[in-house]
Amino acid sequence: MSSLPQRVMAWFTALLQPATDGLPIRLGATRSLGAKVAASRVTGFDQPLVWVTVALLAWGLVMVYSASIAMPDNPRFAKYTPTYFLTRHVMWLAIASVAALLAFQVPLATWEKVAPWLFVVSLVLLIVVLIPQVGKVVYGARRWISFGPLSFQPSELAKFAVLLYAADYMVRKMEVKERFFRAVAPMGLAVAVVGLLLLAEPDMGAFMVIAVIAMGILFLGGVNARMFLLIAAVLLVAFALMIALSDWRRERIFAYLDPWSEKNALAKGYQLTHSLIAIGRGEIFGVGLGGSVEKLHWLPEAHTDFLLAVIGEEFGLVGVLCVIGLFLWLTRRMMHIGRQAIALDRVFAGLVAQGVAIWMGFQAFINMGVNLGALPTKGLTLPLMSYGGSAILVNLIAIAVVLRVDFENKQMMHGGRR
Repeated sequence: MSSLPQRVMAWFTALLQPATDGLPIRLGATRSLGAKVAASRVTGFDQPLVWVTVALLAWGLVMVYSASIAMPDNPRFAKYTPTYFLTRHVMWLAIASVAALLAFQVPLATWEKVAPWLFVVSLVLLIVVLIPQVGKVVYGARRWISFGPLSFQPSELAKFAVLLYAADYMVRKMEVKERFFRAVAPMGLAVAVVGLLLLAEPDMGAFMVIAVIAMGILFLGGVNARMFLLIAAVLLVAFALMIALSDWRRERIFAYLDPWSEKNALAKGYQLTHSLIAIGRGEIFGVGLGGSVEKLHWLPEAHTDFLLAVIGEEFGLVGVLCVIGLFLWLTRRMMHIGRQAIALDRVFAGLVAQGVAIWMGFQAFINMGVNLGALPTKGLTLPLMSYGGSAILVNLIAIAVVLRVDFENKQMMHGGRR
């Protein structure tokens, strides 16, 4: 039999053990239950990433309502109610939230298996949207497929599908990544096919985002610097030719270079000039929520492409800097999760997380640059904030996959399964 001091010491150790696991002492609780709860805390989702995403979504919801509330005063939107865009945005947020919860349940191994098939589905949808009477035409662009009261934009799915396919491709081609034609050419051909379909809509902005996602994943996947520079040069020449051979794209560039001229101010430079006026009116602290004047039929697409201009007018420079800071943090966090996965030898998961970071960061950068007059006008929305159901849906699914990467990282680091 053990001595009394030994028994007292054993009892004291057992009493302290639940507190060491970070659990409250509860009568009747077993040690196995405490271990499970502790493990669930250790391997839980990345809460800061979730809350920053929720903050962007909530702020975007408020701004979409603010930017669209006066639209029914315009005869073109006379049949809409003041809450028309708000209601649809809330509906898409609900659908996207459910889809994100389901996406979080899917292991990365499953995403890796379905990546080629999802890419094929996205190609089929990009072809279907070009069929007359099927694709919905808005402002001369055929980019949407209608499903009853809702419309879906296949180019948003294509961004996510190319991201998964590129990550899966780099994992499969890891042993030949130093050979250009065996490693890069097939991926380049796939992106070129997607690009041709997008340019037929036309949607050059989405093609730019997809090209940058693919390039980023190729670079992070280990393609050497010479190959990367060659790919970048080819893409720059391709985009330059697209602009040079298109009259209306050239006019956009000229309007960007001189938006205040008499010729451009009421034509191709109209959106840019009114965006700059809106941001200028906001000064440091803004005119207050709901106080924007430019959203009153002066600034076109204020609730979509130019939402940041309304934020700048109503919240001022402080509001714009807050939005920039949130997106910088979001991008940095997802890159960190990706690096952590690669360090754990989970290359596909790491490339996916970093690919989502490149996607969100680059698209936000382009949208902000356009709104601030630093880049030519381009039809790209502000991720997570602008009105647009397809974009919100796919963006939240992508972030849910990043959260799943982080969840599996933590499982591995604490002895769980891969």
